[in-house]
Amino acid sequence: MNYQHAKDYLLAKPEATLDYPFGPAPAVFKVHHKMFATLSINHGNTCSNLKCEPEEALMLRDLFVEVKPGYHMNKKHWNTVHLDGNLPRGEIERMIDNSYKLVVKSLTRDTRQAMEIKYGPEAIYR
Repeated sequence: MNYQHAKDYLLAKPEATLDYPFGPAPAVFKVHHKMFATLSINHGNTCSNLKCEPEEALMLRDLFVEVKPGYHMNKKHWNTVHLDGNLPRGEIERMIDNSYKLVVKSLTRDTRQAMEIKYGPEAIYR
């Protein structure tokens, strides 16, 4: 998955927005003002920071050399995923989906319910 494919997939999430609070890089993806991913290119290498359950974060780091503790993030809850072409696209999409879902679950009940009514739970929690 390259930068543009990842960006398109991230922005396709319901109510996802793109922001640049740290300057021109990294791109920060939010849902209701809460970050669920970053995306950047450094020296031609694309990587994304994605939120993760602590146990799964450790497991993914053990399974894939492309997954490291979150760069400039809380390493317990965030992984940096290198999108160098070695990870299957479906696995990257699964990690993005999980990051988005974790952040949506942290939103207020009213906000979550409004999103579920508007988009359907399967679009949000897949």
